[in-house]
Amino acid sequence: VEDTTPPTINVPADITIECTEDESSANTGVATGADTCGTVTVTESDVETAACGNTKTIVRTWTVTDECGNSVSADQTITVEDTTPPTINVPADITIECTEDESSANTGVATGSDTCGTVTVTESDVETAACGNTKTIVRTWTVTDECGNSVSADQTITVEDTTPPTFNESLPADIDVECDAVPDAETLTAFDTCDDATVTFEEEITGGTCVGDYIIERTWTATDACGNETEHTQIITVMDTTAPTLVTQIDDITVACNDIPDVPDLVIEDACSNNISVDFTEDSTQVNDFEDYEIIRTWTVTDDCGNTTDFTQTIFVEISNVIEAVDAQRCILDIEFDLFDLLSGDFDIDGTWSVVSGNATLNGSLFDPSTVIIGDYIFKYAITEGPCPTEVEVTVAVDDECTVLPCSNRDNLIISKTVTANGDDENDFFTITGLEFCGFTIELQIFNRWGAKVYENNNYQSGQWGGEAHGSSVGSSGKVPTGTYYYIINLRNSGLKPFAGPIYVATDK
Repeated sequence: VEDTTPPTINVPADITIECTEDESSANTGVATGADTCGTVTVTESDVETAACGNTKTIVRTWTVTDECGNSVSADQTITVEDTTPPTINVPADITIECTEDESSANTGVATGSDTCGTVTVTESDVETAACGNTKTIVRTWTVTDECGNSVSADQTITVEDTTPPTFNESLPADIDVECDAVPDAETLTAFDTCDDATVTFEEEITGGTCVGDYIIERTWTATDACGNETEHTQIITVMDTTAPTLVTQIDDITVACNDIPDVPDLVIEDACSNNISVDFTEDSTQVNDFEDYEIIRTWTVTDDCGNTTDFTQTIFVEISNVIEAVDAQRCILDIEFDLFDLLSGDFDIDGTWSVVSGNATLNGSLFDPSTVIIGDYIFKYAITEGPCPTEVEVTVAVDDECTVLPCSNRDNLIISKTVTANGDDENDFFTITGLEFCGFTIELQIFNRWGAKVYENNNYQSGQWGGEAHGSSVGSSGKVPTGTYYYIINLRNSGLKPFAGPIYVATDK
């Protein structure tokens, strides 16, 4: 009796399991067999084909053998797969400054794991711009296992700007200045770590007690694109402590009493104020009409802020009506003569002669000794009008000693002291009398105060010169200017020394 019939076999069904499951037959099933002639033994052998990660395909061959060595085999396919995505651990949402590193090296890296193998971690960013260089980054992390299973999660990175900009230049400090020295506002720029910054400027003025007294508040504001601001304020205290200044030049001067200038209109300026008040005073040291004196003019100038200064001019006034008088002696038989012949100096001839003592009459400045009795007669010449009043007295002694003096006596020569060439028939010409009968030839030269010759006659007849001018003089209408002149008289063949002296000429020119 033999056994040539193989046993029968019953193989577990093909199965698919996760890589995490037990792939042994204890989990995937055990084949069974039977034989008609006896017992059987069941064996297995695997042929594995690797797949992704730890997955694979296992072809498990089951063999049933009876006691006579007859056998039968059949395959079971076990598919070990990975359908479970890996796990992921994403960094927490974070907020950073725009100056910080936004890469994952700074903001954190996601991690992941898989039960069936290794994983790869990738990232991708979606950015939403905000102010300046700030933004919101949604960083998507993806963990993928070797079988392509993946899982993703987001991390939000907020890039913000909370740092205000800084000024580039040195900032202007608070200062105190005079009102005419207010500096121009400085131009400031700013720097911001995240973007450009703009600088705006404002100025506010607060008035004080006067025009030149106020406060300037200057404010520079640096603003970045996200609205962060840095502000700097400069306080300028403006003051006016300087008094007004004089534009018009005024000097101390010396003038004749008839040439005192009018009070000048001064031009005064102030650096900060147009409201300038001027208080003018004029004082004089004059005590009489015969001595020089001073006029002190003072302008007290005050600006709007109360700064005050004085401008002073001193006028030294010289009395120009300086008259020297010589008393005279006349014979009662003498002819009429001009009392001006008894005066000398630089004076105005528009005054008045009057009798101070003695019973006498005058014809203007003419006195006729033959009309009075023997005695002393006092006459006064007074200038009462104008800025240079003065007066002087002369005494004429009238006697009966009417002797003829010799031609060799120079004291007998009478020379005009004044010529008033105004056509009033008084003192109209330069006269030389007293030695008419001596037969002398009169040589006459007249000079102005600068030494220029204005007249010359080598055979002068008394009454020929009435103030006429020629080319070396200065004047108009043919007359020399009013003033003091000087004569030189030579009596040719007289043996007398030349006569020299001043003569006052009035021509109203």
